[in-house]
Amino acid sequence: MSDAKTFLILSQVYVPDPASVGQHIHDVAAEMVRRGHRVIVYASGRGYEDPTTKYPARETRDGVEIRRIPLASFGKKSIPRRVAGTASFMGQVLTRAMTCEKPDAMLVSTSPPMIGSVGRLVKKVRGVPMTYWAMDLNPDQLIALGKIKADDRKAKFLEKNNRKILDSSDLVVALDRFMADRLRPRTTDLDSRLLTIPPWPHESHAEPVKHEDNVFRDEHGLQGKFVVMYSGNHSPSNPLDTVLEAADQLRDDDRFRFLFVGGGLGKKDVEAFIKEKSLPNAISLPYQPIESLRYSLSAADVHLVTLGDDMVGIIHPCKVYGSMAVARPILFVGPKPSHVSDLLDQHDFGRHASHGDVDATVAALKELADLSDETRESMGTTARRVLDENLSQQRLCGMMCDRIEATMSA
Repeated sequence: MSDAKTFLILSQVYVPDPASVGQHIHDVAAEMVRRGHRVIVYASGRGYEDPTTKYPARETRDGVEIRRIPLASFGKKSIPRRVAGTASFMGQVLTRAMTCEKPDAMLVSTSPPMIGSVGRLVKKVRGVPMTYWAMDLNPDQLIALGKIKADDRKAKFLEKNNRKILDSSDLVVALDRFMADRLRPRTTDLDSRLLTIPPWPHESHAEPVKHEDNVFRDEHGLQGKFVVMYSGNHSPSNPLDTVLEAADQLRDDDRFRFLFVGGGLGKKDVEAFIKEKSLPNAISLPYQPIESLRYSLSAADVHLVTLGDDMVGIIHPCKVYGSMAVARPILFVGPKPSHVSDLLDQHDFGRHASHGDVDATVAALKELADLSDETRESMGTTARRVLDENLSQQRLCGMMCDRIEATMSA
């Protein structure tokens, strides 16, 4: 196309890494290629969760030109490792972004958290319009988790840089209304530069599969069981304590099987609880390949979505969209109001319980298990309809790419 432009993306995580942020960034990159633009991505050459995983230094996926940076990820096992990987990635990316052929626009997110500072420098020196996709907010998250205090130097440093990133951004993407409310006081005239859209599900990889046709249920001995699944990042920001205690209370009810699928800092705590309590009804599994995601997600009868009480507007519970994509009801354990409680208030496709209320969590799970197959199927159908009508990848990714293209024209 005659108005084709070059779009630069800076992200430590990118496909085929299973981390959700990389998957969503690829969706945007592929859509921009489909629209006729040249897209270049600078990403880490090693896995985000597992640094022993190596990816090709250069490759093209769906027309997206990927350039992977060496020594840019050392895993998440310790803060010094993460800081070292982040610093190495940012230094190398800054050099490349300053010296490559000038792009017409660029996208940064929060992987790594300070990559927006690199984007800000590139914009200042080279005049490249910048889109900032806020996948989570720090120092808010660190403060809420008690890792740092709001008045210490680290928090003030992060906050100062965040404000500069927001001031420099031509487009800011927030994941829900609560996150947008947290961002507004940090910069001026944000609404004219703000797009509030949730992260869409990967619909091409998440579609309903009937239990009787599901090889994942066969492989893990789940046929005939009521499967309660948590799938995704196990993080202190998404506490699972109440769910684990509920699984312990239900240990003698042989209908139930609890699956904890994924990874993250909280994974070891889940596995330690299962081992300590000798839970016969709980299984821990690693992240599943994205090509088999439809089978793992569809293996559930109900999906767990959790959100820490202090995390509203700081992170976004995007696990809800995977369950909606495979037409399954949910049990939300978290605060109200929040994005997921808003959805459940508007549409009947799940139940809600509060953190610490194990009895209510057990009661909700028993209620869902006691429903007829037809009733649960109807709830799942409602979830899928809401997603198709309001939250589909085509709609949301298209809206985002429209706004990115507008920054190019401006």
